[in-house]
Amino acid sequence: MHMEPGVVDGAKMFLSYGTAAAAAGVTLKLAAEDLKSHSATSFAARCALATAGVFVCFEVLPHFPVGVSEVHLILGTTLLLILGAAPCAIGLAAGLAIQSLFFAPSDLPMYTVNVTTLLFPLFLVNVLAHRIIPAQTPYVDLRYADVLKLSLAFQGGIVAWVAFWAIYGQGIGVIGDVASFGAAYMLVVIVEPLADLAALAGAKTLRRYSASGLFVNRLHNPA
Repeated sequence: MHMEPGVVDGAKMFLSYGTAAAAAGVTLKLAAEDLKSHSATSFAARCALATAGVFVCFEVLPHFPVGVSEVHLILGTTLLLILGAAPCAIGLAAGLAIQSLFFAPSDLPMYTVNVTTLLFPLFLVNVLAHRIIPAQTPYVDLRYADVLKLSLAFQGGIVAWVAFWAIYGQGIGVIGDVASFGAAYMLVVIVEPLADLAALAGAKTLRRYSASGLFVNRLHNPA
């Protein structure tokens, strides 16, 4: 997912520097919390897996431009449930950096805009997961209704941030392009909960590897 260069530019970019810094701060907090219950080796492995997963979503899976941005199947909810919030956040930031540096260098000036757009919806999903999922329920036992709520929060958050940046940068005249992007992106909500459930079903068969450090503890265990 990336917004086209020039949608936000000039002095208006300073806001994105602040939001990206705030996202980095939240990520560090989540990382510190993660390391209280997981080893550093587990944390590093899950970050690497998240980065690889994000790279596949950005560069391998189909994606197409619509309106002011591109539509991707990012699977942020899937990565969060399997790997944890902090590794997922780091994976999203690292995967976006790899894309910008090596595959779409023209997007690099928009990195702070794009990383904000990805990470704040992820933080929302993390908060929502703690509120709607009972503490005694491992993530592998989630129902379709649960993952649908999480996917709606993630994809809806992305659309909301894209709309904000586009209108902030270009004015109300881009509302048509924003609407086109939002309509296309909501189609992802149909697919992502199914992908989440398929991934969790696969993870359930790997319960015997729950102590391997490759999964977040909550995947197979109560909170």
